[in-house]
Amino acid sequence: MGHQTSKNYLDLQRRLDRSPQGAPSSETLFKILEILFTPEEAELVSFLPINLFTAKKAAKIWKKKEVEAKAILDTLADKGLFLDIQNGKEQNYILAPTMAGFFEFSIMRTDGRFDRKVLSELYYQYINIEDRFVKEVLAIDPSIARTFVQEDALSEKAKTEILDYEKATEVINTASCITVGTCYCRHKMEHMGKACQMPQDVCLTFNTAAESLSKHGVAKKITKEEAKAILDKCVKLGLVQLGDNIKNKVAWICNCCGCCCEAILAYKKLGTRPAINSNYFPQISSDKCIGCGMCARRCPVEAIKINHKKPEIDIAHCIGCGVCTRFCPTKAMEMVRRSDTRFVPNNSFERFVLGAIENGKLQNLIFDNYSLWTYELLRRMLKVILELSPIKRRLADQQLCSRYVSHLTAVYAKLKAGDKKV
Repeated sequence: MGHQTSKNYLDLQRRLDRSPQGAPSSETLFKILEILFTPEEAELVSFLPINLFTAKKAAKIWKKKEVEAKAILDTLADKGLFLDIQNGKEQNYILAPTMAGFFEFSIMRTDGRFDRKVLSELYYQYINIEDRFVKEVLAIDPSIARTFVQEDALSEKAKTEILDYEKATEVINTASCITVGTCYCRHKMEHMGKACQMPQDVCLTFNTAAESLSKHGVAKKITKEEAKAILDKCVKLGLVQLGDNIKNKVAWICNCCGCCCEAILAYKKLGTRPAINSNYFPQISSDKCIGCGMCARRCPVEAIKINHKKPEIDIAHCIGCGVCTRFCPTKAMEMVRRSDTRFVPNNSFERFVLGAIENGKLQNLIFDNYSLWTYELLRRMLKVILELSPIKRRLADQQLCSRYVSHLTAVYAKLKAGDKKV
């Protein structure tokens, strides 16, 4: 007999799946949610907006006193399921995404709040065995992650070309708060008997996300010097720096291996989609290369093959991390800049909106009060309009006589066509 799921958790899953990233339905997912959320929490969270909101707004949606709503939200933040963000004098809350979000946070914490072994087994089943999460969530464009090229692998000329947002050191230097926590990927694999020997306490978070995780004991607050020391250690070990795919206020950087890292495993499984590469790739000097194969062994995405004792690089598959260049014993490899600079969203909101458009969920962001039946009608109406052919969309614009809808559908059409500069 299959797993019996209560309506509370069915509603919660639907709420999670409305977000741009999504959370595909699965018996395994329901088992995860039942561990993380109480039945009452599941019911309440299913009505909350996707965007930032206050305790006052939650109280109105839940028909509770503000002090009661705040207590519930603080409990959810304390569990690492929500982020609480101070905006001046106002406290805002937001449900963390599944990944990078509360999946990781539940494993990062070491206080015994959750059974990490049971969760690890369920996460492995949901993400590594079942296909839908990888295909529908980790394949979202723009990607949730991007590669930070290892700066000391660059030549002096290349160092003059690198942009600030491409540097992991710049993320550290400009962060308002930094925390370190347990690597979700390797710790999960440890419980599955598949982990490598790389260190686990190397997961870095920054800025408002770090402040929330530090406040609730999910991760440990550290100095910029300590963060740089962790980064330096991981670079020397040959780990790859994958981080938040935005330019400003980066929330996280993970130090990843090719055998455990969720993003890299998904990248290899999906065949380079979505793009997570940096703006660099390695070139080889045939005069210096001795055909030792070190670059191929070190490549985390298997983009280098040895053919007749000479390395061949699949540039389309290469993520531009710089690991191969750092470990080349004869310095026969050099990182050079790609001709086309990869698009990176300015901030998390821009990436959020672009992801919503890609997944056909823009209407969920605009009308995100799930306690109002009128918003459900508006979501359905806007979804239909956005999916119309250009001719029928113009007819709808004329009948609605709405400058807002006309502008929105025009922008949507351009973004859907790949124009990210609108």
